[in-house]
Amino acid sequence: MNVFRENTPLKDNDICVVLDSSNNGFDYPIHNHPEIEINLVMGMSGKRVVGDSTENYENNDLVMLGPYLNHKWFGDETLLKNKQPYRVITIQFDANQFSASMMMKDSFFAIRNLLKESVQGIQYSGKTFETAKNIMIEMTENKGFDNTISFLKLLDVLSKGTERRFLSFLEFDTSGPKTNNNRIQIAYAYIMQHYADPNFKISDVADQVQMTENAFSRFFQRQSFRSFSDFLIDLRLGKACKLILESDKTISEICYSSGFNNIANFNRLFKKYRGFTPNEFRKKYMLDADFAWDKQVTPWQFVPSDVQNKEIVKPMIYSTRILHL
Repeated sequence: MNVFRENTPLKDNDICVVLDSSNNGFDYPIHNHPEIEINLVMGMSGKRVVGDSTENYENNDLVMLGPYLNHKWFGDETLLKNKQPYRVITIQFDANQFSASMMMKDSFFAIRNLLKESVQGIQYSGKTFETAKNIMIEMTENKGFDNTISFLKLLDVLSKGTERRFLSFLEFDTSGPKTNNNRIQIAYAYIMQHYADPNFKISDVADQVQMTENAFSRFFQRQSFRSFSDFLIDLRLGKACKLILESDKTISEICYSSGFNNIANFNRLFKKYRGFTPNEFRKKYMLDADFAWDKQVTPWQFVPSDVQNKEIVKPMIYSTRILHL
C-alpha cells in the first residue's frame, strides 16, 4: 500500500507558509511530508487519521504534526453534501531552522522540546486552542514581519499549553515523561517492549518496579492520567491501525500481532475506539490509496512513495491561497 508524500509549497527562504482554504474539500490521500505542520479545521466535523490514531473530531480541531507523520482529515459526508461552510488554515515549516545558534538559546527551549514531541501528533483544546486559533487567523493576512513574530508567538503558546494530548502512541518516547520518578520510566519502557504480547498483564509491569498490582495501578493512573488497561488498549489498537495501513496482513493476523487474543473482542474494541470495524477501516483506506495522483487538482502535490525523487516535479501553483513568510 502506498502512503503518499506531499510536495509542500515551502521554499528555501521561507520561515513558514500559511495555507488558507475555505470549502475546498478533503479530496486528498493519507500522506506525510518532512515539514512540521499545524492544522486548524473550523466549521467541519468528521474523522481524523494521525499516525496510528483514528478518531472523530467535532467542529473545531487543532493538531500539530511532526515530520513524516501520516495524516488526513475526512469531512462528514452529510455536512459536505449540505454545503456546510468551513475553513482550514495550515502552517508548514522546516524544523531544521531551529538548529541555528540563536534558536539554541534558553528562551527557545520549550519550542525545541515541542518540535521533538510533535512526532506523536498533538491535539489542542480549551484556552490553548482559542489563543492559537486567533493567532493563526491573524497570520492569514499579509502583515509583513509582524507575521514572523506571530509565528514564534504561536509556537510559544503551543509549547506551553497544558490543554493538549498526544495522538500517535507508537511514537511514544520510551525514556518516559519528563519526571524524576525512575519507576514510571522503567514501567513505560517495559510496556512498550511487551504490549504486543497477548499474555502481557499489569502484574508483569508491577513486578518490574517492585510494587503490588493494586499499588501500581493507582500509581500509573496518577502518572498517566488514564488507567493501565486504557493505555494498553490504545497501544494495541494503534499497532493494529499501523499494520492495516502499512501491511497486507489479514485482519486475523493483525489482531494477534497487536496483542489481542480474541478476534471478536478485537473487532468490538476497534469499533468502539476507532469508529470503524477493522475491515471498514481498511476499506476506507484502500479507497484513499486509489487516489488518482496524476489527475489531482494541483499536479504533483501528492506523490506515491514509490516514485523516484529525481522524477518529482514540485508544483508551481497550488489550489489554495498561500502566504510565504
